[in-house]
Amino acid sequence: MGDAKTHYMNGLKLFGQQKFEESIAEYRLALGGKPDWDEVLHALATAQSKLGRQDEAIATLQRVIELTPNDPFVFTSLSIFLQRQGKIPEAESAAAKARMLAWKEELKKNPNAPPPQMPGQMNVVQ
Repeated sequence: MGDAKTHYMNGLKLFGQQKFEESIAEYRLALGGKPDWDEVLHALATAQSKLGRQDEAIATLQRVIELTPNDPFVFTSLSIFLQRQGKIPEAESAAAKARMLAWKEELKKNPNAPPPQMPGQMNVVQ
C-alpha cells in the first residue's frame, strides 16, 4: 500500500499543478496496487474531466458509484461532469440524488433535519 499511497499523493500534487496527464499516470500506478481504491478512482475521474474527457470521467465515476453507492460527493461530481456534456436533465437528477443522500446522512445525526430543497428555492424568514 505504501507505493500506491505515494503514487496517489504524487497524483494529487500534479493535479494541483494542473498537470492532469501526469496526475492520471500516477493515479493509474496507485490503482495498480489497489484497483478498487475509490478515492483514487474519483481523483482519476476528476483529472479526466479536466482534460475534457467526460465520457471517460463518467465511466470511471460509475465504478466509484458501484463501490460507494451512498456517497453524495460522487453524485455531485457526476452532476458536474454531465453538465460539462450539456446533459442538463441528467445532471439535475444526479444533483438531486446527491442532495437526498446528504440528507439521509444528516438524519442519522439530526432526526429533525428538514428535507433538501429543490434548486433555486429559498426559505424566507419573515
